[in-house]
Amino acid sequence: MPLLGAKEIREIFERFKAQNPEPKPELNYYSPYTLLIAVVLSAQTTDKSVNKVTSQLFKLADTPEKMCLLSQEEIIEIIRPIGLTQAKSKNILALSKKIIENFNGKVPDTREQLMTLPGVGRKTANVVLNVVFGRHTMPVDTHLFRICPLIGLAEGNTPEKVEKSLVERIPDEYMEHAHHWLILHGRYVCTAKNPKCKECLICDICLGGK
Repeated sequence: MPLLGAKEIREIFERFKAQNPEPKPELNYYSPYTLLIAVVLSAQTTDKSVNKVTSQLFKLADTPEKMCLLSQEEIIEIIRPIGLTQAKSKNILALSKKIIENFNGKVPDTREQLMTLPGVGRKTANVVLNVVFGRHTMPVDTHLFRICPLIGLAEGNTPEKVEKSLVERIPDEYMEHAHHWLILHGRYVCTAKNPKCKECLICDICLGGK
């Protein structure tokens, strides 16, 4: 797949910035820990579905200490609508315990440390690093993996290769918000089925739209 040049990439992000200067995650959270839990729960489901269950879960447990007071069965009952309840509930309890025991109850701020937590992979770690700690990371979810090579922003046949390509090619000044802009674009405009090319902000630049 051909790649866009530096000028075209800059223009894409200038347009995203003009349309939505301060994009926010669609997951509801109010602390590093609640964001981490929300992202872990978001695997293979929608942010809207996660927000429904976390509104209840966080009333009972919004810290690792409080979470560890719940039983796995209690957590399963709350998160049942989003699926994968056995694995997710187990990981939530295990990562909460590890945060208490290994990190003094605080969510760690390096990718390496975050990825030692049960249920936390590279994408989840990158989300936390970017949103909470302001690091210029690039979480590659299914939307970015699909649309970035199509647009011509990145190359790669694995999420990690696409991540590396994006980090190398996107100017640093856009990296704080880049993954939010791209996720929203993939979620609402450059959809897998019936993409809204006529409404697309970058259709004249996108290599897939030409």
